[in-house]
Amino acid sequence: MRRQEFQIEQEEELTAFLDGMSYGFLGTSDEHGQPRVTPLNFVYTGGCFYFHGSHAGGKMEVIRRQPKVCFTVADEYALIPSYFSDPQLACPATAYFKSVTAFGKAELVEDTAEKAAVFTLFMKKLQPEGGYDPIDAADPRYRARLKGVAMVRIAPEEITAKFKFGQNLKDEQRTAIIEGLSARGGGRDPETIEMMKKYCPYHS
Repeated sequence: MRRQEFQIEQEEELTAFLDGMSYGFLGTSDEHGQPRVTPLNFVYTGGCFYFHGSHAGGKMEVIRRQPKVCFTVADEYALIPSYFSDPQLACPATAYFKSVTAFGKAELVEDTAEKAAVFTLFMKKLQPEGGYDPIDAADPRYRARLKGVAMVRIAPEEITAKFKFGQNLKDEQRTAIIEGLSARGGGRDPETIEMMKKYCPYHS
């Protein structure tokens, strides 16, 4: 069942999340209906997902034969034990997270200028400190390399974003979880509390 209170529709929220994530999971199926999930690095720009790889190999063969794919990115912030809000029942145990899933058609990018622009975004995400010459399709050092690598664009036909941070809880339950996170003080617990406050603005 899809919980409406967890859905995120603002493009800026979705983009900010995707810009901060380095990899996702590509879902494909072959002509026999055999499913396949592949983890890979990506960038999101202009409303599209991009990833790259070898021209050969199973992933590219499947995409050429069946271009309809899905792509998911998720980030788990914190596990929420049941006893934070209920001393007896296991039911409240859950996890708080952000996730985005897109459905669309995978297309090979042939234009080297587009490839260069997207690879520049990859480098800014994965190597933000720099330390390389700008990627230019006209640069002979990059020209052959850009042609030699496969780049795939996924233009989403449908995209959903789910950010779960206790929006469905009653105020006293949310307070108990915030107190539990504060006392636990785990690696991402302070960040989780901030997300709870952000997405539950009426919590006092």
